[in-house]
Amino acid sequence: MIYVHVPFCHRKCTYCAFYSRPAAGRHSVSLYVDGLLGEMERRRGEQGHEIQTVYFGGGTPSLLPLPELARIVEGLRRWFDVSHVQEATIEANPEDLTSDYLRGLAGLHFFNRLSIGVQSLDDGMLRLLNRRHTARQALDAVENAVAAGFHNISVDFIYGLPGLPAPAVHLPSCVTHVSAYALTVEPGTALAAQVGQGRVALPGDDEVVRQYHAVRRWLAAEGFEQYEVSNYARPGHRSRHNSRYWDRTPYLGLGPAAHSFDGRRRQWNSPMDAESGTWSVENEELLTEADAYNELLMTALRTTDGLALGAVPEGHKERLHRAMQPYVDCGWIVFSAGRYVPTAEGLLHADGIAAALFV
Repeated sequence: MIYVHVPFCHRKCTYCAFYSRPAAGRHSVSLYVDGLLGEMERRRGEQGHEIQTVYFGGGTPSLLPLPELARIVEGLRRWFDVSHVQEATIEANPEDLTSDYLRGLAGLHFFNRLSIGVQSLDDGMLRLLNRRHTARQALDAVENAVAAGFHNISVDFIYGLPGLPAPAVHLPSCVTHVSAYALTVEPGTALAAQVGQGRVALPGDDEVVRQYHAVRRWLAAEGFEQYEVSNYARPGHRSRHNSRYWDRTPYLGLGPAAHSFDGRRRQWNSPMDAESGTWSVENEELLTEADAYNELLMTALRTTDGLALGAVPEGHKERLHRAMQPYVDCGWIVFSAGRYVPTAEGLLHADGIAAALFV
């Protein structure tokens, strides 16, 4: 699997702590694409597994002009065997998805899945988050995507917002996947400053939990199944790419600040140099046996598939069984068919449960 990081944004969302940089004209975009193609050539031998998924994330990939996006796709076809790719996703903001852009995107004959950053269908909330689109633009983007031939569409929503009403909108059948994230206040973001200054008051934990359950009920009524803390899909439409992160499949990350994992080692790239449009591997970490085990706990317990006892190293099984018992007793974990599976309530506490089990 391959992840391509596109670092450009029109402007920073108040809650965002990911690496991004302003879209400073065609020259900087062209420099970035040149650097990305060079990285593909250098690292073409690192992806030892059959490539089944490709994901363009960011940043805002839909900010790339279609000719530059075509150059990237051509590079992937040249330097990697993408003939077996089952799912190729590109993230997009609603305001970018004009009919012309979507037709051009479809004309690349590469992407078969869109992930649209809707975040909210309340214009006041969108202004709070510093989003550039309106609720109407978000709905139009979905309609435009279908008209252009895209029928596998994921949308992102954020809950944990002040005064957020219970979701009531009907999702069309082309929306096959929803990612619903609890708003978190990341240090160094504009939102953190606004909260610290008392300009924004976010709901307390009890209200966030209420909103979480409201989102779950809404999506269940719409025909979606929850398969990870923040992810819901219609039957047969789980994100294949993201699911492989959770089962710790090796992947190659391309682009500035992108991360890679080869099964034993994690490495991450530096940010992009604005003058040269280049970046390099900034650091790497060789995982210890304990690191790998802790990651297994953290990722598996965030999913409704849970943690398979067979995936646990033999030396940890007895200790794990004892440590899991309190969570089974309180109804957060169910042990069934050789798996520790979090309940709906347990998913809310997945990170805390995993941390308590770390070695």
